[in-house]
Amino acid sequence: MLQPAVRPPAGPALRRARLLVSPGARLALLVCLLAGAAAAVVAYEPHRLLADGGWPPQPGGAGAAVLFGVAYGLCTAAFVPRPVLNLAAGALFGTQAGLAAAVGGTVLGAGIAFTLGRALGRDALRPYLRGRWLAAADGQLSQHGFRSTLAIRLFPGVPFAAANYCAAVSRMGYLPFLAGTGLGCVPNTAAYVVAGAQAASPTSPAFLASAGFIVVTALAGALVAWRKRHRLRAATAS
Repeated sequence: MLQPAVRPPAGPALRRARLLVSPGARLALLVCLLAGAAAAVVAYEPHRLLADGGWPPQPGGAGAAVLFGVAYGLCTAAFVPRPVLNLAAGALFGTQAGLAAAVGGTVLGAGIAFTLGRALGRDALRPYLRGRWLAAADGQLSQHGFRSTLAIRLFPGVPFAAANYCAAVSRMGYLPFLAGTGLGCVPNTAAYVVAGAQAASPTSPAFLASAGFIVVTALAGALVAWRKRHRLRAATAS
């Protein structure tokens, strides 16, 4: 009678390799990367360099706007606040080019964060999505990815980076996430870009309209977040 083959024990090198690619090790790498990025932002303040016009060295051309958009995406992935970058985009490139650079940078930064969270953090974090609130939020993001992302981006109640990494842990696909981000960020981003472009004329109708829109959307976001919290609580209680 044939005996089942006995698998030889894994050697030290193989065990170390498995440990390095384990979900816990990848999550630790993600934490280190994010901590390093946040420390770099605090130490070097790249958003001030962008906002003050020191980089790109010759703002105004299409190439400079593209470079600004790339830098914008990297900065948002490192937790730089988007409103500062949106104001800088408007001040440096005007309304149209500034809006294009800001929206492109927003989608790029969201894609970077989503990729990092999915590749390095999802396998380690998904087993902890067992609470009723967490399970309900995960189901909403997974089943209604585009609609959920669009709502989150339209109302600035959820921090940009937090939304990116929460979406990465869910089962949401790339296309719904990036499409919802690109479309949903336009109104609020445009308001900040216009405010930056019109900062020299704070009494102009364009500046006042953009400032009013920012205030109204902030209040609306707070109201929607409050109502959503109560709906989730009612859904998980039933």
